[in-house]
This record gives sequence, structure tokens and C-alpha cells, in this order.
Amino acid sequence: MIGFLFHGDYMSGNGCTVTQLLNGGIMSALRIAEPDFKERVEQSFARQAVMKLIGAQLTRCEPGVVEVELPFRADLTQQHGFLHAGIVSTALDSVCAYSALTMMPADAAVLTIEFKVNLLAPGKGDHFLFRGNVTKQGRTIMVSDGQAFAVGETEVKLIATMTATLMVVKDREDLQD
Repeated sequence: MIGFLFHGDYMSGNGCTVTQLLNGGIMSALRIAEPDFKERVEQSFARQAVMKLIGAQLTRCEPGVVEVELPFRADLTQQHGFLHAGIVSTALDSVCAYSALTMMPADAAVLTIEFKVNLLAPGKGDHFLFRGNVTKQGRTIMVSDGQAFAVGETEVKLIATMTATLMVVKDREDLQD
């Protein structure tokens, strides 16, 4: 079965070949819930005080994909001078949640209900790039994957990954994104 999976002739349940899924074709299988998703994400991100506190900037917002960049700051490091794991986790949580929000209806808010972080390498770089992308879009629950990269003068290094489970919250006036 593996052989023909990579020949591109196996159709998955969403109409994409496995090769297309592996090469990013999964985005064509996701439903965009709201035409103004980008403005909604930008406005919500601007209200997120913790992102302001750490100096993070929203740099990419597309259906199912969000990126945030963070310059190196010594006050965000741990005792060895590496970007603190708490900062890495915070930024990954945000990009995973916002990638899911791009796919949610206008009357829904997003809340993280679980995440798993793998710290792969020390956070050492001139700045950091965090990318979240929707893996599974559901009516009430979504899954997003995140990657954190340390960017230096000569190298870009994957330093952490996250898998996040997110809730599509509706009918809660106190929660609006």
C-alpha cells in the first residue's frame, strides 16, 4: 500500500491525494468559515496583551496558517541565555489558536483545551518565527500543529513543535475573538 500512496493515485476522504496532502494540499480541503478572517485575527491579536508584552508581531495570516515573529530579547531568556520554554510555548499556543480561528465562523471564539510541546533545541537566534497550521478542522474541536524556529545570520533551526487541541466556542457573549 505504501508504494501506491506516493504515486499520487490514492484519494483520501477529503478528495486530495496523499502526495498532495504531504505537500501542503490539505489546505484545499479546509473550509473557510468567514471571508473577513484576516481582519478578525489581526484585531484579536492586537488585543492579546501577552503578545504585546513579549514584543511578538503577527506577520502572516492565511486560511489555516498563521505566523508570528519575535525578536530576541535578553529579558525573555532563561538562565543559560536561551529563549525561555514558557515564551516558546506561549507563542506556539497563540499561532495554533489563531490558525484555527481563521477557519471558524464569525460567531465563534477559540479556546485551547490541550497542547503538547516538544522542545527540540535551545532557543538561540537573532529572532524567532512561530507557525501554526490547522491539521484537522471540526465543527466543535480543531487540531493545529505549530513549529518554532530560531533564525540566525546563517541558519534557521527548528527548536520546538506543538500539537494543540482547540475548542470552537459558540453562544458565549463573554468570549468573542
